[in-house]
Amino acid sequence: MAKPATDVKTMEAIVSLAKRRGFVHPSAELYGGLGGFYDFGPLGVQLKRNLEALWWKVFVEERDDVYGIESSIIAPPAVFAASGHLAHFTDPMVECKVCNERIRADKEDDIKEHKHQDFTEVKQFNTMFKTFAGPVEEDANVAYLRPETAQGMFTNYMNVMDSMRAKVPFGIAQIGKSFRNEITYRNFIFRVREFDIAELEYFVKPGEDEKAFDDWLVFMENALIERFGLKKENLKRYETPKDELAHYSKRTVDIHYKFPWGWDELWGLANRTDYDLKRHMEASGKNFMYRDPKTNEEYLPYVIEPTGGIGRLFLAVMLESYRMIEGGRTKTTEATKDEELVLQFPKHLAPIQIAILPLSKKEELAGPAKELQTKLQKHWTTSYDETASIGRRYRRQDEAGTPYCVTVDFDTLTDSQVTVRDRDTMEQERIPIDDLIHYFTEKFS
Repeated sequence: MAKPATDVKTMEAIVSLAKRRGFVHPSAELYGGLGGFYDFGPLGVQLKRNLEALWWKVFVEERDDVYGIESSIIAPPAVFAASGHLAHFTDPMVECKVCNERIRADKEDDIKEHKHQDFTEVKQFNTMFKTFAGPVEEDANVAYLRPETAQGMFTNYMNVMDSMRAKVPFGIAQIGKSFRNEITYRNFIFRVREFDIAELEYFVKPGEDEKAFDDWLVFMENALIERFGLKKENLKRYETPKDELAHYSKRTVDIHYKFPWGWDELWGLANRTDYDLKRHMEASGKNFMYRDPKTNEEYLPYVIEPTGGIGRLFLAVMLESYRMIEGGRTKTTEATKDEELVLQFPKHLAPIQIAILPLSKKEELAGPAKELQTKLQKHWTTSYDETASIGRRYRRQDEAGTPYCVTVDFDTLTDSQVTVRDRDTMEQERIPIDDLIHYFTEKFS
């Protein structure tokens, strides 16, 4: 029986597995690491790319009303002054008078769990990273690393509309790095200081914003369940109270996921009204008004913003796929382990989709196995493994979440067939090599 992936032990196991199998490890670990920063290893970066590619397909390529861009990570202060980030992008902070540790004042659990209970008065801390663009570190050269990707879409609003002849309603999307100097980073890659956001700004006519908001909320939930493989019962909506809304928001609904530490934000949806376009129009002196080509009506569009953190989605997919099977299931030359780990990723998201395993290292099998990998890797991500017993190799691939293993054995040399093992059912089929492309195309469709 597989243990559920909702307890604290599972989170500890995920962190351990992520490091051991090359999904995620602390950045600059060689030098003691840097808090709130992580590196994605070979399996992790492939899973991350698969998630980003699927988001892009669902939110951009499969729609005819959304255009993609990629804006700069660094921007001048004027952008963030207009957006309100310099004034409002702050977190309440207290400092321990005993150990000098700084803690977010609005995180009650962090406050209660702190070993000392002697804090300074609350003060606001701006979480933006400041840098300098130029050879001299002076005020004239100050710039900021973006805390979100949104402002690049607003500053490119007119460029996209003019170049693509876009008509409202339409959206601008991008996936990219964002940076927040978090006071308290926590829960592995859930809250960090460098992260990737998949974000979309959808421009609509005022008065049609509430319907667009509801439509996008359903769209996002369906995408998480039907395309990313999350269970419906592990998702719920959280309506942000009016007195807790961001300075730009008319309404915000977060989609929460049931993480091991409890329900917490996975994706978010905000009605930003015309706040951003109005502020940038006022600050830049450019005219952002939209003229309806049919009615000749002129207005400043409202904006509906679906946002998703790639790292949080990565973690949710890892947790959703995690299965610890009591008693084990794969026989080896040794005794079966008490527990055996399997990552049951959706097949289209798995970092390795097909593993090629020659039954022996001998060249008479290794040669055909490598030729087979060359053939298959033109279509799917593959791995070649010839070390240890076949049972051990199956286990390694199960831990990596590989949906299919292809074994090249001595019979292959005479019948030109291979054995395909299914990760989830453990069923094995004998398939002709010439039929493999068609076979896997159906399996991954």
